[in-house]
Amino acid sequence: MTITIQDQLSNGSAEDASDGQLLNQMHQGDSVSFEALFHRHYQRLYGLVFRLVGNRAEAEDIVQEVFIRLHQKPPSDGRDEHNVSAWLYRVATNTAYNAIRSRNRLWQRNQHLVPDKRDGSAGPEKAAEQEEEAQLVRLALAELSPMHGQLLLLRQLGLSYAELAETCDVNPNSVGKTLSRAAEAFREAYLRLSAQTDAEEHNP
Repeated sequence: MTITIQDQLSNGSAEDASDGQLLNQMHQGDSVSFEALFHRHYQRLYGLVFRLVGNRAEAEDIVQEVFIRLHQKPPSDGRDEHNVSAWLYRVATNTAYNAIRSRNRLWQRNQHLVPDKRDGSAGPEKAAEQEEEAQLVRLALAELSPMHGQLLLLRQLGLSYAELAETCDVNPNSVGKTLSRAAEAFREAYLRLSAQTDAEEHNP
């Protein structure tokens, strides 16, 4: 007897079906497989987009837009080996950056990498310091290439080197080197922006 993707899902074993298998079923009009991909990838996509745009509602809208695109025009031809996660993260990252670029004011354009929760016990002076630090991080992140920013954020979300290689379509042997370059680019941007901020504060 042939076990279909629908059977696997109804039996609670959707994790046994690969992304490629689910995508292949989608190309055959199977909505259940789309739902499985949605639930499998939603949280990490949301975490990535939220750290880029820094707004919960906007992040939810962007992730929903990504899945609408997946549903309406799924990638490739449904081959099992197609890297669905790479497509999802690439579209999510590009859509998030487009949303950032569309903002008219600089402070809006750089509202990303905002912590989920703030320390409510911090006094006004401490809160101001935390906000200034967060703003520097946002500005530095905005200066990275989309690939470098994506790698750093996904690593922060807990993806392993193997998962980063698969998700970002990076050679597994070069993930560590690429991450190091991204971290160095971030450090240089952060230090330069920090120096600029200090100079502006002392020379208003």
